[in-house]
Amino acid sequence: MSEKVLTGKPVLSKFYDKLDGGRIRCKLCSHYCQLREGQTGVCGVNKNEEGRLVNLVYGKIAAIHIDPIEKKPFYHFLPGTKALSIGTVGCNMQCSFCQNWQISQVRQVEQQDYVSPEELVRLARKYDSKSIAYTYNEPTIFYPYARDVALEARKFGIRNIFVTNGIESPEVIRDMKGIIDAGNVDFKAYDEKYYRRELKAPFTVRETIKLMKENGLWVEVTTLIIPGINETPEHLEKIARFIADEAGTDTPWHLSAFHPDYKMTDRPPTPVTSLEQAYEIGRRAGLKFIYLGNVGVKNITYCPHCGAPLIERVGYVILANRLKDGKCYQCKTPIPGVWN
Repeated sequence: MSEKVLTGKPVLSKFYDKLDGGRIRCKLCSHYCQLREGQTGVCGVNKNEEGRLVNLVYGKIAAIHIDPIEKKPFYHFLPGTKALSIGTVGCNMQCSFCQNWQISQVRQVEQQDYVSPEELVRLARKYDSKSIAYTYNEPTIFYPYARDVALEARKFGIRNIFVTNGIESPEVIRDMKGIIDAGNVDFKAYDEKYYRRELKAPFTVRETIKLMKENGLWVEVTTLIIPGINETPEHLEKIARFIADEAGTDTPWHLSAFHPDYKMTDRPPTPVTSLEQAYEIGRRAGLKFIYLGNVGVKNITYCPHCGAPLIERVGYVILANRLKDGKCYQCKTPIPGVWN
């Protein structure tokens, strides 16, 4: 982290269009910001400089940790392994309940240290990370950097995963094919008005989930259940049925408990009973793999054919893994996921 850079890096031209009058259209996410000279997008980190799109956070990491893959959360992707997790400043949403608001809601790029893709991959190898997770803030806003890191990581058999709010552009998702291996998509609510009014974002999460699946990414879905916003049975049933019908009943659904944070401190934490109700709704919709997060309960992956307990977890700790070559140890049914 010794090299110093004060400017960003130009983005591949396929991720922006040139418009009249020196303006450009950014295509990194579904905001499709039209930027005049010197203007940055809603994310605060992609800028029009002399008719080119420049990513101001390329190589400028604001958060970096070694995490259990289960923390992302991924339960059907390399369980029990470590992920080198990175994020930058900036985001293309304005969630009032964001748990990483200290970096995601920052619109000023102050990092001076530059971490090259090669250096980051060397770090992943040093700590035996089987994957690199692009997370903490929305990774599509630093996709040019994530893309270069992922291409370097693949040379060494290291996988690449997106933890995302799901408003990537179709152009970015199609480019991910063969580069990004998996995505955990945050499906916040089944309500276009809520997305536009409260999150300040387009409601394109459904298209993202479908397109990621079509382009070969392993997909898991997370819903943060917030009292008074998305906890009603009718609302949760819409999300569950969408996942079952459009992403497939094998898609894991993570139901996460809300805790007051950032600007949303006027609501109580989500009770376990609300998560249990959502679990039953998901089961009735046909989902085979549903997990409860942020409440410290045991989460077990059961064989959907014979019911045998296959992977047992508490929090981010694997207590037992009885999979045999990605199959149920008892009835030999293949279990959907990426296991090695």
